[in-house]
Amino acid sequence: MPVEFHFEISTALGFLLVVARLGSALLFVPIPGIKAAPELTRVFLICAMCVSLFPLWPRYSAADFSLGIFVLWLVGEMLFGLATGLLVAFLSDMLVFTIQAVSVQAGFSYASSIDPNSEADSSVLQIVAQLMSNLLFFSAGGDRLVLQAFANSLRVWPPGHVELGWPAARVVAGAGAMMMELGLRLALPIAALLLLTDITLALLGRIQAQLQLLSLAFPVKMLGSLAALAALTSLAPLLFQAGLERVQAMVGALVR
Repeated sequence: MPVEFHFEISTALGFLLVVARLGSALLFVPIPGIKAAPELTRVFLICAMCVSLFPLWPRYSAADFSLGIFVLWLVGEMLFGLATGLLVAFLSDMLVFTIQAVSVQAGFSYASSIDPNSEADSSVLQIVAQLMSNLLFFSAGGDRLVLQAFANSLRVWPPGHVELGWPAARVVAGAGAMMMELGLRLALPIAALLLLTDITLALLGRIQAQLQLLSLAFPVKMLGSLAALAALTSLAPLLFQAGLERVQAMVGALVR
């Protein structure tokens, strides 16, 4: 018996809506090397993730669609995906923000390398922090959080029924504030150590004017900041896990 395959236009439109939601979120999700990957690979990844969510695709009749309504739905799906991706990106940038806050004062601004994601010149500590953030994201289950959040969003807010407003903006702004809070909590001990080092060397140089202690400030601050970063490394997974739980709650509030 010949097998007949029926493909409705509403299924293709539903697929495009899901692709718009998921693809816009992946612009900010910290997947290592995703920006340097070939475009065909990225398209295949997005399509494969969308196909895995096929049971949750919207079911509409052709009469429900018009060009204007479909464009509005696409814009809403892209905004929702961008908001969800920003929530995850804020958490992954926590360690990078910490390093950026102290790298110049610690004397590592001249030690630069090529960022594999943006292919731009970045400091070595920033690249190490970004690599550590990516490792913590996957080890803490951030990838499962993203997929679960999209699966729940397709159940709660099917494509075409997204309602973003002031509450969603407050959730995204709260995520940015959380990132700065956690980043500063990690950076403040190092900044205090660097400040005390400058004050101590300045006072010793004032007491003993014949000693050129200010020339020691550069290596002392570099060694002190490395020691402080090594001591605070054990706290990074705990803060990242706490931040991931808060992001999970924010994503849950966004899809309700």
